[in-house]
Amino acid sequence: MKKIFLTLIVSLFAGATLSSCNSFLDRPALGTENLETYFQNEDECLKAITGCYQGIFWNDWWQISNMVLMTDMCTDDMWMGNTTQDQSGYRDLAHYTGNGEANGTISNFWQYRYKGIFRCNVALERIPDAPISNDNLRYRMLAEAKFIRAYHYFDLLRNFGGVPIVKTMALPSEIIGITRSTPSEVYAFIQEDLEYAIANLPKKSAYGSNDVGRATQGAAQALLAKALIYQEKYGEAKTLLEGLINSGEYDLLPEFGDVWKIETNNSIESLFEIQYNDDLTYDLGGRISVVCGSRDDSGWSWGLPTSNLEKAFLDNGDTERLKWTIICHNATEVPGDDTWNAENPYIVHPDKHKSARVTRKLYIPTSQRPAPYDASHIPLNYRLIRYADVLLLYAEACNATGADGDALDALNRVRTRAKLGELNVSGTALREAIRTERRLELALEGNRLFDIRRWKEGAHSVSSIMGQQGSFVLYNTVTSTDEWELENQKELSNKGYYFDVNRDILFPILSTEVSMSEGSIAQNPNYK
Repeated sequence: MKKIFLTLIVSLFAGATLSSCNSFLDRPALGTENLETYFQNEDECLKAITGCYQGIFWNDWWQISNMVLMTDMCTDDMWMGNTTQDQSGYRDLAHYTGNGEANGTISNFWQYRYKGIFRCNVALERIPDAPISNDNLRYRMLAEAKFIRAYHYFDLLRNFGGVPIVKTMALPSEIIGITRSTPSEVYAFIQEDLEYAIANLPKKSAYGSNDVGRATQGAAQALLAKALIYQEKYGEAKTLLEGLINSGEYDLLPEFGDVWKIETNNSIESLFEIQYNDDLTYDLGGRISVVCGSRDDSGWSWGLPTSNLEKAFLDNGDTERLKWTIICHNATEVPGDDTWNAENPYIVHPDKHKSARVTRKLYIPTSQRPAPYDASHIPLNYRLIRYADVLLLYAEACNATGADGDALDALNRVRTRAKLGELNVSGTALREAIRTERRLELALEGNRLFDIRRWKEGAHSVSSIMGQQGSFVLYNTVTSTDEWELENQKELSNKGYYFDVNRDILFPILSTEVSMSEGSIAQNPNYK
């Protein structure tokens, strides 16, 4: 656990990622601050909370957003993709080799999640006694820190299972011998933080323009509902989501193609997103669009859509969401960007890219790319929780509790926006329709792995997709006719063949964390 504390006070108050020019996050990095003389006024407390927001994704691609891509690489939706460079940073986990205990991606993720937790803990310890007169603001700041801390722990929990709970700004010597809490204990801690956040955060509509992007009551309700559904507490989640839907604070954007646009950052569909802008001086934007972009278009090609995902869209007649989700090699039209045409097609060369496909959701039209493009200043906010996800979670909770009529209403709202016909099914057929809808609507947004891990009828759904007889493995090794994927074996098509349900429902704990804890932190089952 010592690595949790490598960056304490020095990085505590570094400036957060930015949003629009009027956002609360439009403040430069502060550099090093003295903790003992800080928290002396309202402005210093607000800057500390800004630092907590930065800790959700940090400044660049490698701390956290890289992990978001890798979780999708572990599913039937995404390949590692890059077939011109060393793949070892992803292969062990994406291809389920069972050797991921020293993986750099999860090492960074683990460390920076706990660094983010530390920032929240500092704010939660110091703000209550800070000499400020506005108690409503004090409670709101504490609620923001608790929401962010809950998000950190939820993300750790769904990747690793039970993890050590650190509630205070403890020094390394104070947590010697700390052990992993059980999943139930971590969920209970998350719920406690989120219930406080729900009670003390404003609704989205109550914030002014200078506070766009802050955590809201609705975001806390949605995150708690998701945590409840992950525990199969469907009745509680249904009640919570019903209130959120009836609040009138959120709605679907009219067009699916508008969801992932710079122009619709913080739209009516947004419950919570990472705030970015194009300030290159402080690295205050994103770079994930470059990381998963075509190597023939200034990208790195890590995390590419599979033909299996494309087939799922086509099998369901879902051409609208397909065109806004996947761009194929030699495309003569890229929606939202008139740069590409029959004379100048979009290139995703099959020899460099496993699937010869890239994601459209994170694609930046050429006219909107800041210069230089390959830098952490792309102003497309990353959507973490959006209203379509809320509707589909509500549909799932309703179906699980026998309220199929309400489930259908929510499901069909999402389908109608996608220009698909309404369904009229119930029971198991409705459950499967909701699951299909989650795959298509939320494709390549970091949800798929956690869905197929948690869904189960006896066995976890992921075990019917991965493994020697898994549908994805058989598709790629037996039935697929996709020439691009079949010809490029620089990433093997048998991804998932070595999946072991007794091991791969969770990622491994870092071997360094296990060894530095001197055995108090136990490894997940069946890792070496």
